[in-house]
Amino acid sequence: MTSDKTKVSEEQITYANILNIGMSVGFVILCITFLLYVFGVFPSFVPIEELSRHWGKKVHQFNHDLQAPTGWNWVHFIGKGDYLNFIGVAILAGLTIVCYLAILPALLRKKDMPYVIIAIAEVLVLTLAASGVLRAGGH
Repeated sequence: MTSDKTKVSEEQITYANILNIGMSVGFVILCITFLLYVFGVFPSFVPIEELSRHWGKKVHQFNHDLQAPTGWNWVHFIGKGDYLNFIGVAILAGLTIVCYLAILPALLRKKDMPYVIIAIAEVLVLTLAASGVLRAGGH
């Protein structure tokens, strides 16, 4: 009988731990902000009772008809119950960047240059995409 033990690297453990904590925090925030929205603790940009009238619209039409914010302009509406939910989404979306930044020191210590380059490229591309500098898809 042979034992096939797989060794897990320091970077994998760090990445997984941050991802686990971040996912948990993001999920809890999503749940809390959703409940605040549903129970009307904060006023909504689009009142819940009107929301079903807009479900079938394409995003462009929805944004146009309601003068809804696009891109990072949602931050200006953080006091609205429906946009409060975006906090959890932003946390979850940014986790990959945080994870790559966290493993970068270990990769540099190991002088693992291919992975250092990949990690830096990932951080740059994801940060530029999140900032709105890189755009694709015609939106």
